[in-house]
Amino acid sequence: MNTKNIKDKEERKKLKRAARKKQPPKPKRTDPRGSHKPKVKKKGPGAPPRRK
Repeated sequence: MNTKNIKDKEERKKLKRAARKKQPPKPKRTDPRGSHKPKVKKKGPGAPPRRK
């Protein structure tokens, strides 16, 4: 929702809230959050950790 032209903060908030309530609920996640993050391989103790 574009509320760029509305100067009054309370009016803008009211419109945004109404738009949020109209939206359908988001679907449940199919896979856990953060499961697509690159995994970091661990090195032995005393060695600096490796990236990716």
